[in-house]
Amino acid sequence: MQFLFQEDFFPGGLQLQDDIDIRFARFCALYPVQKLAIPYALELSRGTMQNINRIDTLIKESASNWRVERIASTDRNILRIAVCEMLFSEDAPDQVVINEAVEIAKRYGMEESSSFVNGVLDAVRIVIRGNGEVAGTESDTLTQA
Repeated sequence: MQFLFQEDFFPGGLQLQDDIDIRFARFCALYPVQKLAIPYALELSRGTMQNINRIDTLIKESASNWRVERIASTDRNILRIAVCEMLFSEDAPDQVVINEAVEIAKRYGMEESSSFVNGVLDAVRIVIRGNGEVAGTESDTLTQA
């Protein structure tokens, strides 16, 4: 989440995908990152960035009266990562993803962040699982280099 938060402030934001591995490696060199978490964190970061339009569309459709760019950066990136996991991770059940996102929102977000994240992700889950996900046609799995 911290890497994506940082990317929000990078010129061009999340749309620059050509050198994510280099930027991620630089991030890991500057900040304490658990070595065992690096491969999955990079996979999630890549998946989120490669599918940002699809993910943001799902968030926009599920966050009533909220434009994605108006959502607090911390909450926005928690939502993006969780939606990416819900779309592409076969190992993480939706409820586990939502619970983890809510816990992260409690820790790093504002007072109402956990409720907001919970509500948006539950709505995303219904869209994805309820009537089929139609927000884009990018890849259907997370890719590793």
